[in-house]
Amino acid sequence: MMALLAAALQTTLLGFRVRIVDPVWLWLSPLGIAAGATAAFCVWRRWRRARSAVPATRREQVLPGGGASQGVLRGGLLGIGLSLLSVAAAGPQCGERTEIVKRTGIDLVVALDASTSMLARDVKPSRLERAKVEVTALLDRLRGDRVGLVVFAGEAFVQCPLTTDYSAAKLFLRAVDPAAMPQQGTAIAGALREARRVLDGGARGGSGKAVLLITDGEDNQGDAAEAAKELGEAGIHVYAVAVGSEEGEPIPLADAKGNVTGYKKDRDGRTVLTRTDTAGLRELTDRAGGKVLTTSGADLGVSAIADELEKLQKGELESRLAVQYDDRYGYVAWPAFVLLCAAGALGEGRLRRRRAA
Repeated sequence: MMALLAAALQTTLLGFRVRIVDPVWLWLSPLGIAAGATAAFCVWRRWRRARSAVPATRREQVLPGGGASQGVLRGGLLGIGLSLLSVAAAGPQCGERTEIVKRTGIDLVVALDASTSMLARDVKPSRLERAKVEVTALLDRLRGDRVGLVVFAGEAFVQCPLTTDYSAAKLFLRAVDPAAMPQQGTAIAGALREARRVLDGGARGGSGKAVLLITDGEDNQGDAAEAAKELGEAGIHVYAVAVGSEEGEPIPLADAKGNVTGYKKDRDGRTVLTRTDTAGLRELTDRAGGKVLTTSGADLGVSAIADELEKLQKGELESRLAVQYDDRYGYVAWPAFVLLCAAGALGEGRLRRRRAA
């Protein structure tokens, strides 16, 4: 019901197309009239009570210049002013014209590490889950930029192609699970090259291109720096977020309910520790014109990519015809302002003409 009330209204008035952007405010307009009428009635009733309490022979001395006309007028001006102010807040628009609207933005591919090392819990609730939360928050901040998702462990694959449908991207993001990865490991080089294929396949309009690599940095292939250099030479900026600590953290093994039943061990029965390779990520991003993103708070630093994207060249993603309306709220707001000022300047006595000296 509220969605219907908040929807913009369009109609034709005297041959002109009229549109109300936020019609909910129109429902407050009668309240302004009611408030003014109430104020005028209170002034009139107060004057009537005072008049009835004073004998007729003493009214001129006790109530000099008594009368409610000025107070009633003030209430009327107040009511009309508030009513017009509500109409102005509703955003009236008049006129109609067709314009070509161009949407610009950049292309971003998020390369998310989904290896078992991302299950470590030195970041709560886990490295992977925390990364998902922050990428979701990043998608809420994007405006017009296209985003894709590449997931990798021992090998990389496209989870979501470039799109501006951020809701769909969130669905694909929530589906990322290390248990679904066909091969374990951390193939950063493969993830970067897969991200480049996504960007090259969907590039248009000369838009800037960037890759956001989210990983603990333990590259198992060893050629990630070379892959980053290839992306840098292709004009693709690579930014990285290092997830986890450099001291090392065991990889938990959990049951179906998420309870930790033990920790991953190597062939010799020793507990495997996963360490974040921040230095390796810094060398990687330097070769591709990017940097390792950090934050001073508890966040991983994913949100910092938004400021970096603003520095990249935005290309034209699409052009379309759109109907534009001219704002006309000023024609209502200024009279409302004048009426409210006049109401504030009036008193509650009788309206009297000023006599010439």
